[in-house]
Amino acid sequence: MTIVEVARRITGGVDTHLDVNVAAALDDIGGLLGVESFATSVDGNEALIGWLDSFGCVDLVGVEGTGSYGASLSRALARRGVAVVEVDQPNRQRRRQAGKSDPIDAVEAARAAQGGRARGLAKSRTGNVEAIRALNVARRSNRSVRVKTMNQIRHLGFTAPDELRERFAGISRANLGAQAAALRPRRDSDPVVFATKTALRVLGRRILHLDAEAVELDTQLAELVSAAAPELLAVYGVGIDTAALLLVAAGDNPERLHSEAAWAHLCGASPVQASSGKTVRHRLNRSGDRQANHALWRIALVRMSHEDRTRDYVARRLEEGKTKREIMRILKRYIAREVYKTLPRD
Repeated sequence: MTIVEVARRITGGVDTHLDVNVAAALDDIGGLLGVESFATSVDGNEALIGWLDSFGCVDLVGVEGTGSYGASLSRALARRGVAVVEVDQPNRQRRRQAGKSDPIDAVEAARAAQGGRARGLAKSRTGNVEAIRALNVARRSNRSVRVKTMNQIRHLGFTAPDELRERFAGISRANLGAQAAALRPRRDSDPVVFATKTALRVLGRRILHLDAEAVELDTQLAELVSAAAPELLAVYGVGIDTAALLLVAAGDNPERLHSEAAWAHLCGASPVQASSGKTVRHRLNRSGDRQANHALWRIALVRMSHEDRTRDYVARRLEEGKTKREIMRILKRYIAREVYKTLPRD
């Protein structure tokens, strides 16, 4: 009789940090096989995967922070064909009992993956959507800095000496940056006037530079979003910005979202019970991806303002006694269902 040895099925867990990843390995019945630390580098990732492989066949790995410190390791595991799930929070009861340590967190990450508490498959972060996410980070920063800089120009204009104050009175925001950048400070003038003109010119040039940056970023975003999800852009009320936010929430591998209900939950658009006694109602969901939720809100707002079908729906629901907040929640849920059908599946 021939005895065939079956390889052990291994579940891993990783507590990720900037410089060190702490990994734990469990056998198929939850027994702890070992805990080890590895550097957060390409060689360190390979060493961690090799260490897990030394115990048997690795089925699943729970990783904390797959979108931050664990992104590199998650990509390395995915290339090996290992399923990676996002571990959001440690087991609080276990932490109260045993304290806080990286090995404990790694073991808990493995147990969360093995026990099914952590079920969300990690985003692959290897395609157009990851490129869109990177550009979105820069675009949001660009908008934030531009608003702050414009406010600083406005404030300096209000408090400037009279000759400058009158010069900037009534200038539109569209032309404010260019007017400030065109100033020519002279050292032989009043020191306050010279310093104020210098500050305004610096801020104005910053606005012009930010505007040029925005054009470049918007062009690249439009190309990537159009290539990644042309059907999504065809949805009423969806523009490049909102489509980019929704694509980033879905990730490069939206097949990890097993249903449109899961997608609505991810976007914070799933209904939450708020019933009490004879009152039966739902409220807005304050969880989920807030950027995706904001995108749904923008789409709903556009439809409420410009689409006849949505305006009629809102009027009918108001007559039924619904509040504007309740109607917005319902609309976001409908829009999430519509958007889910257009997400790329390749």
